[in-house]
Amino acid sequence: MRLRRARPDDAEAIERIRVRGWQVAYRNVFPPEELDAMAIDWSRWYERLSHPELGHACFVADEEAAVIGWATVGPSTYPDRLGELHGLYVDPERWGHGAGRALLVRAEAELAATWRDAVLWTLEENPRTRRFYESAGWRPDGATDSLAFFGVEAPLVRYAKHLG
Repeated sequence: MRLRRARPDDAEAIERIRVRGWQVAYRNVFPPEELDAMAIDWSRWYERLSHPELGHACFVADEEAAVIGWATVGPSTYPDRLGELHGLYVDPERWGHGAGRALLVRAEAELAATWRDAVLWTLEENPRTRRFYESAGWRPDGATDSLAFFGVEAPLVRYAKHLG
């Protein structure tokens, strides 16, 4: 497995992994029929990777020239002066093989180059992911929000980690 910065030609693979991750991980939160019907629209990824915003980075894990996971980092979406892990997804067929952990370590290193502290958001009803982050030293910090998708208002919890 190799980690590298994402390129515009990774856009379709990144979006496919994101959609497949939602379809597998969130079946207990969102309507399965809606998840199964999710479209693969990688145009936003192509644009983001072609013209990255200042302070943002996307990394992929690839194996035998195939992208198996990705992570994105940048400034926090809330004005907290924190870094944020905006997303981390691994192809569900590759869960438990180390790609997620490697991507998280790389993402944390990128964040630590700019910020002393970072946050991430995840669905409250996402026990596998919550255990993954907690095993890496991330802790809920008490902040909550929600995500409205497919007619469902899903609670979110924020995790924080001191990087410096």
